[in-house]
Amino acid sequence: MAGQKFQYDESGGTFYYFVLSFLALILIPTTIYYWPRKKKEDPCKVKEDCQCADCQKKKTILANAEPYRALKSCTIKLTIVLGWALLLFLTYRVSQFDYEMASFDPFEILNVPPTASQAEIKKAYYRLSKVLHPDKETGDEKSFMMLSKAYQALTDDVAKENYEKYGNPDGPGAMSFGIALPSWIVEKENSVWVLGLYGLVFMVAMPSAVGVWWYRSIRFSGDKVLLDTTQMYFYFIHKTPHMLLKRALMVLAASLEFDKRHNSQVVERQSDNDEVPALIRQLPNLNEKCKEHPLCRMYSIKARAILHAHLTRIPLNPETLERDRQFIVKKCPYLVQEMVSCVHQLVMMAYARRVPRLPSIETIENCMKMSPMIIQGLWEFKSPLLQLPHLTEDHLYFMNKKRHVKNLQQFAQLKPEESRTLLKNLTDFEYENIMKVLGKMPLIDFSIRCEVIDDENTNVVTAGAIVTVTVTLERKDMKSLFGDTKAPEKQGINDEANEEAAAADEGDDAAPTTVAVKKASAWAKPRKGGKGKGGKKPANNQKKKVQPKVSNNAAATTAATTTTTSSLEEQAANSENDSTAGEHSDVDSAAGTGSEDEDKQNKNNSSLDDDDDEEWERLQAKLNKRERLEGKSRLSHTVHCPYFPEEKQEYWWTYICDRKSRTLLTAPYHVTNLVEKEEIQLKFTAPRWPGVYTFTVCLRSDSYLGMDQQQELKLDVQKAPAPPTDHPQWDLSESEPEHNDQQENLSDYTTDTSDEEDSD
Repeated sequence: MAGQKFQYDESGGTFYYFVLSFLALILIPTTIYYWPRKKKEDPCKVKEDCQCADCQKKKTILANAEPYRALKSCTIKLTIVLGWALLLFLTYRVSQFDYEMASFDPFEILNVPPTASQAEIKKAYYRLSKVLHPDKETGDEKSFMMLSKAYQALTDDVAKENYEKYGNPDGPGAMSFGIALPSWIVEKENSVWVLGLYGLVFMVAMPSAVGVWWYRSIRFSGDKVLLDTTQMYFYFIHKTPHMLLKRALMVLAASLEFDKRHNSQVVERQSDNDEVPALIRQLPNLNEKCKEHPLCRMYSIKARAILHAHLTRIPLNPETLERDRQFIVKKCPYLVQEMVSCVHQLVMMAYARRVPRLPSIETIENCMKMSPMIIQGLWEFKSPLLQLPHLTEDHLYFMNKKRHVKNLQQFAQLKPEESRTLLKNLTDFEYENIMKVLGKMPLIDFSIRCEVIDDENTNVVTAGAIVTVTVTLERKDMKSLFGDTKAPEKQGINDEANEEAAAADEGDDAAPTTVAVKKASAWAKPRKGGKGKGGKKPANNQKKKVQPKVSNNAAATTAATTTTTSSLEEQAANSENDSTAGEHSDVDSAAGTGSEDEDKQNKNNSSLDDDDDEEWERLQAKLNKRERLEGKSRLSHTVHCPYFPEEKQEYWWTYICDRKSRTLLTAPYHVTNLVEKEEIQLKFTAPRWPGVYTFTVCLRSDSYLGMDQQQELKLDVQKAPAPPTDHPQWDLSESEPEHNDQQENLSDYTTDTSDEEDSD
């Protein structure tokens, strides 16, 4: 490029421009997002908060959680102020520069209009030269040179032509580009220091920082849980597929986050040798003599004892064990979520035949129960009313004498005068505090809708179809129930009955049940006429229930000898007709014989045709709903949890399970953004055999006890239509492989009909 010259910035003007722009680009967003702001407490919100002693203590703990918060705030403010001071200084320096590339306007220099004549230009020049001439007292050499140049540009023909063409009376000049770096950087004397600095930054500092970050991050999973802890969860859950609650608590306490060798934040004191044994003596059923590793290690026993003390609400030494309690309890919600994820992954691996043992539904539910227990600092068998402030076991004893109140909803539905009478031993301040906390607790309207999105008729479930269950959660405050005695009570999850059934099964089954055995015994295809000759069939069925540990060959032999393939199809059809007739399904009501039934069917078809547009819009809306990815919100409502040392948001789990076979059907969906209303889609594969199946859709809270709900989901599974086989492109000469009779005779689930026959 002729006439252009690149040179390093000698005066530093271009470098100042670069620094000024870069500093402003960083300083403006940093000030907006990082300037420390003192939170303004809303007086109304402060009045709505719980004022009990435990909540006030928690506020003190949160205030003291960051001891260097004031120093950090002052440092950030000082850094930002210094940055703005530097920005102002650079702005002043730039404003003082002599701009060689500034625009040259001779009319402005002579103070004459562009239409001025030669006489007026000469007059203005002589008048200003008397003032700006260097020999005068008011003279300025630089200004006089500009004045002469402007006069020459307007009076000399050659200079005037150059000005009109190039904007400069001297003619075209070389264009200079300044590099925004000072020249000393490329000087020969400084080359060694500059190369050394580049090598130190790019070859030592940056690789070291990336390496430290990498080696620290690979030890953790996406939820900041140690990978070694996750592997330990997998080991114990696979070893104990029917894990009880206390066993799950032992595994949780053995997490390596509580071991100083894996976590440098753990504090070990000399006083632990005296305080921990004294605490263990106060706690029954701690099982501190367990010999399994790492359950028998000292850090695990200490964490287990602290968790038991937390659930029993035993006061600890505020200088030692109380700090350990806050540290341990703070990490438990993430660890519990990791345990739930591990159980679900093992269930999926068991279905894929990658592991031999299938974890039961009680295992994953016991893991979920630990979260609200730890958040509220309360054992599961305690009354949910103890989550309210000021209430103790003594108050509940006197309350139950007058009126048996089992849960929070029943207490909220009492009339104000009745609830005040039950709590007459409390002061007015304490009573108002209780009602204030109760009124802010969640009341969830839990509804489900089942459909098959990919089929033409979304309301008919066929064998093997992908069933989509839309769970609608609508949150309200509990204060909407105050005094409403007619509101229906939410259907809770009967954990006691489920645990009794699980304990009975564990007592009968000493060895763990494999996946194949479960499908052969509990998920066998429903059969009609199960009594057989002389009532031998029920005896065989009872044997299968009591002794589920049967080899695959024995199960296959039993299935092969009981009936042939054709008779199985006939029995499946009969059981389908009987079950659908017993349930009075819509399909049977529309499938009758005679002209009247045909007329009804035609009317139904015409009504469906009229609603095609609405169905299509509804289908498109459902197809557009996608599962939210990792960036979904984790803000919902603040939980009242005075024994948990951090602010906690309300989260929920929802999933579908089969209580009869004690299996999990869908992955537990963690709802973290329920503010007012949310819809969640749970999908699973329908059973392969026609019949009526009963599943359970569950909703569990990870923050409150007594908030769990469940709803029964009955599926009337119809026979799948036969696929077309007469297309010429589908004419295959190769013979199809033979199928295993055992796999054909087995179903994935237990029907209501088979369950009734087994009970007979």
